[in-house]
Amino acid sequence: MKRISLTINGLQVQVDEGTSILEAAKLYGVEIPTLCSMEGLSSYGACRLCIVEIGPPHRSKVVSSCTYRCEEGLEVRTHSKRILNARKVVLELMVASSPSSKTLQDLAAAHGVTKMRFRPEAEDCILCGLCVRMCEEQMMASAIGFAGRGPDRHITTPFDELSDVCRHCGGCMYVCPVCTLRCMGPNAETTLCSGCLNFPPSCAEVYDHTQCWMPPECGTCVRPEGVYLPAAGHVMNEEPKS
Repeated sequence: MKRISLTINGLQVQVDEGTSILEAAKLYGVEIPTLCSMEGLSSYGACRLCIVEIGPPHRSKVVSSCTYRCEEGLEVRTHSKRILNARKVVLELMVASSPSSKTLQDLAAAHGVTKMRFRPEAEDCILCGLCVRMCEEQMMASAIGFAGRGPDRHITTPFDELSDVCRHCGGCMYVCPVCTLRCMGPNAETTLCSGCLNFPPSCAEVYDHTQCWMPPECGTCVRPEGVYLPAAGHVMNEEPKS
């Protein structure tokens, strides 16, 4: 199979032709958050958490890494400031849609989401499509699927009736990111949990992208003009003691 070369966060890598950016990043230890992508299932690109920047910084564009295939000479930035901010907005929207989901709350905390600018809806589905693809591609049943369009889009059985091909395997519930409730339960007082809050790399604030090729790293190794950069959220006072 033909091998192609590309750059991920400044690191020169080689992958097989047809490999997605998400797969290439995972192969080289670069962590890209994703929600609707799962090994063994087809790419769907619904959650938009796995977005990355491709192309030179002055004329880059944003694409979903799970559906975009690697190209010869492609430049990829997985944790630029633009991407980090966009992911926060996506996570805000998702948490507002289903604030009782532990998976969404954990992702929001891991990416430093500290405020909610959208009205909570408390929906029981975020339309990630994992359950539909699991039922069709792994269980070979196709007992459920999408119906409706726009705000009326939802997942249901054919003709909204009990499906004869459903084996009650529970695969749809196993992959569902909304089925697992947050630590404080469905009746928590706050929309955002922030119980496991993390912070983005400090070098993204300085250089507009992470300097480490294995994010998320704290960026403490970056010293512009001799200035010590601590991890985000820490107080900068003096050089670390040797």
